[in-house]
Amino acid sequence: MSDKKPLSARTAIITGASSGIGRAIAMHLAEAGAHTFLSGRTAAAMDDTKKEIEEAGGIATVITSDVRDVSQVYGLVDAAVEATGHLDIMVNNAGLSYPAPILEGDPEEWRSMLETNILALLVGCQAAVKAMRACGAEGQIVNISSVAAERRNSGVYGSTKHAVNSISSSLRDELEEDTIRVTNVMPGAIATNFARNFDRDFINTMGKMAGMEFELEKGDRLPPEALETLAQNMKQLLGNPNDVAKAVLYAVTQPIEVNIADIVVRPPRSMNVPH
Repeated sequence: MSDKKPLSARTAIITGASSGIGRAIAMHLAEAGAHTFLSGRTAAAMDDTKKEIEEAGGIATVITSDVRDVSQVYGLVDAAVEATGHLDIMVNNAGLSYPAPILEGDPEEWRSMLETNILALLVGCQAAVKAMRACGAEGQIVNISSVAAERRNSGVYGSTKHAVNSISSSLRDELEEDTIRVTNVMPGAIATNFARNFDRDFINTMGKMAGMEFELEKGDRLPPEALETLAQNMKQLLGNPNDVAKAVLYAVTQPIEVNIADIVVRPPRSMNVPH
């Protein structure tokens, strides 16, 4: 019986891999045998993840990059292909959120979300497909969206994630004749540093339900230590980054003829508030 890992000899890029969902995805893909390329802006955090992966017998490479720069996204893909000779998996995970009603929003914050959540993802898809076609890979594009895309009151952030859903669907159609699959993953509320940017009403409500004494005002962010306590107290309402990573791993380990189009990853219970 073979003990070969399901992603042995595969090359995978994960953007936004400094922490949270991106870090968890990198860990799971590496454990499954992939050579993981971690992309993000925080080198120290990614170095820690690389060390953990290597101590567990995996392979990881850290590339510090800002996905809002088109040339850096192409450079990231080129570096992975140059190092391994091919690209098999591209996980477009990098994301940014500035929660605010549209009428109260800052146009510069909108620009940052549009550049990170939409433009960078588009470029990542384009660069990855070109590389996969060039090396004849049975490739997989994974785009990390959000259930916020389905909510009416999730502002500009939700609109960017609605765009991600549409991009994934369009790209899937364009690649119908290729051996490249596209999976769109929509997490619900997940306990990561990103969660500190959730809508303040959502966080305040969860805090009260958890018996915690705080009240965020406009512009406030949840302190890291409070997020950790909240996550422990509200496991039914906040998912874990590993839940999303397991969904990604499931999609990328299917036979090429199985195309997992969309995956929704929700915590056991949902709250009818924006997140």
